[in-house]
Amino acid sequence: MRIKSIAVLAVALLALSCATTISTANKEYKITKVSKFKSDWDFNSKEWLLQKDTLIGIGGPMHWGVIESKKQLPKNYEIDFKVNITKESLFEVMLNIDKEKYIRTYLYQIDQNIVIGQGVYSKNSDEYGKRGGPTLFKKPLKLENNKWYSVKIRVANNQLYFSVNNETFLECSIEKSKLSQQGKLGFLTNGEAKIIDLKIKSLK
Repeated sequence: MRIKSIAVLAVALLALSCATTISTANKEYKITKVSKFKSDWDFNSKEWLLQKDTLIGIGGPMHWGVIESKKQLPKNYEIDFKVNITKESLFEVMLNIDKEKYIRTYLYQIDQNIVIGQGVYSKNSDEYGKRGGPTLFKKPLKLENNKWYSVKIRVANNQLYFSVNNETFLECSIEKSKLSQQGKLGFLTNGEAKIIDLKIKSLK
């Protein structure tokens, strides 16, 4: 009986480790250990690192620091975290990365806006036109360096909801805006950004 229980547990763990999505309907994904972090994300250790409970991104105006999940986001999901842009002006959440296309959801300090846009990202090039993309929707928000912002992103039934500090928000139809409907998750910075309390959960 005990051997049978161990076998069932092993199969369950194997199925979980081979899951194609970054979270499940029954369990939130959280970054807890460095070893787990390395197995779940594709990144350059000079650009992104985990220090205790803080995910730190380091980039520059000419070379953005990017980290990308190895697993797909669920079809419907919610992402919560806090971010602090400690240097430069741009922090971006890359949604539904599929090949080189993705949805841009970002905080842009120069324009003092939060933004939803179309994104293109080529891992092998920093050339203009092979990263970033056009703005589709934006809303003014006073943004400062060295200040924490609470970010919530929800994708459900092809509708995207993006809010900062539960006050300023944007919403759009992914399908009508011709945005990427499924893919991986990423983060991007053109300076230095710190993330804490990251939670990713699947919505039924």
